[in-house]
Amino acid sequence: MGKVDFSYSDPHSKKWRWGIFILFAVFIIDQVSKYCILNIIHLPEKGSIAVIPFFNFTMVWNKAITFGMLSQLGSWGSSIFSISALLIAITLFIWMLKARKIWVVLSLGAIVGGALGNILDRIRFGAVVDFIHFHVAGWSWYVFNVADSAIVCSVIILIMDAFFGWEG
Repeated sequence: MGKVDFSYSDPHSKKWRWGIFILFAVFIIDQVSKYCILNIIHLPEKGSIAVIPFFNFTMVWNKAITFGMLSQLGSWGSSIFSISALLIAITLFIWMLKARKIWVVLSLGAIVGGALGNILDRIRFGAVVDFIHFHVAGWSWYVFNVADSAIVCSVIILIMDAFFGWEG
C-alpha cells in the first residue's frame, strides 16, 4: 500500500499562529488590566476615578451579558453565560484554525482571547470586571473592559470583511 501524505504546504496554513498570538495577547492584557484595577488601584472601594475629562475608571461587576441583558437569570446566569461563551469560543477557535484570510484569523483570535478573559472572570468572581467608561457632555457609553473592546472591534472587522471581501 502507498503511504498517505498528511503534510499541508499551503502558505496560508501557518496564519493560525498569528491568531494564537493575538488570542494570548488579548487574554493577558485583559487579565493584567483587571488585576491592576482590582489590586493596585483598588477601584471597588473608590467606585469611579476621573482619568481625563471624558474618561473614567468606573467599577462595574457585570453579572449579565452585553448591556446588562438577561440579568434576571440570577446565580444561574454566570454558569449559563460561561458555558455558552466557551462553546462559542471553541467554535470560533476551530474557524480560526481553518481561516485563510489574515484579518479573519486575527479577529477570531482576539474574539476568543476576549471571551476567555470574560469567562475566567465569571468563574473567579461570578461576574465580569468592567471598568472603562467614556462620557461626553452628559452622554455616557456603557462601562466595558479590554476583552469587550477586542471582541467588538473584531466583530466589526469580520462584518466589514464579509461585506467588502478583503484579501489577505
